[in-house]
Amino acid sequence: MEIFDVIVIGAGPAGLEASIRLGQQNHRVLLIEKEENIGGKLTQWDKLFPDFFSAKELLEILQKKLNNNVQIVTKANLTDIYKENNIWNIVVNNNKYQTKSILIATGYNFFDAKRKEEYGYGIYPNVITSVELESMIGNGKITTLDGRIPQKIAYLQCVGSRDEKVGNHYCSINCCICAVKQSIEVKEILPNVEQYCFYMDLRMSGQFYEELYRQSQEKYQVQYIRGRVSEAASTIDNRIQIKAENTLLSTPLKLTVDLLVLMVGIEASATTKFLAEKFDIANNYGFLTSKHRHFADNETIYDGLFLAGTCKRPMTIPKSIKDGASAATEIDFYLKNKQ
Repeated sequence: MEIFDVIVIGAGPAGLEASIRLGQQNHRVLLIEKEENIGGKLTQWDKLFPDFFSAKELLEILQKKLNNNVQIVTKANLTDIYKENNIWNIVVNNNKYQTKSILIATGYNFFDAKRKEEYGYGIYPNVITSVELESMIGNGKITTLDGRIPQKIAYLQCVGSRDEKVGNHYCSINCCICAVKQSIEVKEILPNVEQYCFYMDLRMSGQFYEELYRQSQEKYQVQYIRGRVSEAASTIDNRIQIKAENTLLSTPLKLTVDLLVLMVGIEASATTKFLAEKFDIANNYGFLTSKHRHFADNETIYDGLFLAGTCKRPMTIPKSIKDGASAATEIDFYLKNKQ
């Protein structure tokens, strides 16, 4: 049986970048992906913040960098992983593969908005998620379920993040700036639309994020309301009535919109949770814990087992790619010192 130098689990941005760099170092890499196509969550985005770069173009750039040292298996059902005689064994689609090292880059899932019943997702037709809105933006057509052009759209931040009720106390990093980006794109498609963004705190934590936020207000007339939404309900004409509190003014607020967009947060993926339990390296939220966050963030307590990307915690796409590159450097060093 061929023994690979590295098996990379997950072909999202982090896994792809790590595979590219390891292949360039002439390591034999097996890249496995549970979906039919590689790219991870990149395949669900149209444009990326803060510069509106094409997600499809970024994926194409990454794909072109892969060389013949990287073998890819898609539709990969990972059922077992263990170490024996200093060699890692992985069972995928009932086939066993062996490797000297493993990189886990299993990414994340979007929060299931149905768990927040008070917002009506899955109950009222015109309550959608930010992922669904992104698909509409990519198609250049934004409508309600019955085909109407929306006149008013509201965005609700922190759905599934910073929420004690669902057990996720952490910030998902991406949601605030994603709402800013999407509101600008929507306004470009629908120049007459009114847009409202409900938030607890707006966290513009990257370069050019603050500028984009300011532009969304000054040029695109997006209205930001610091307020807590208590519930959403459907009207007789299938619009959405929002009940909220404006926490800056300490006043109640009612607003009826055509679309309510839930900015869903990031949670550990099913495969991430499976591996976290398998190796007993889960943190409080099901993500994977590295050996040391400050100086060994790509390593684990297991020799030859490495981590990259959002299997550890929420990250932006550029950060995930850089983390994949960092992991590749660590693995290259590990393999060369094992010879």
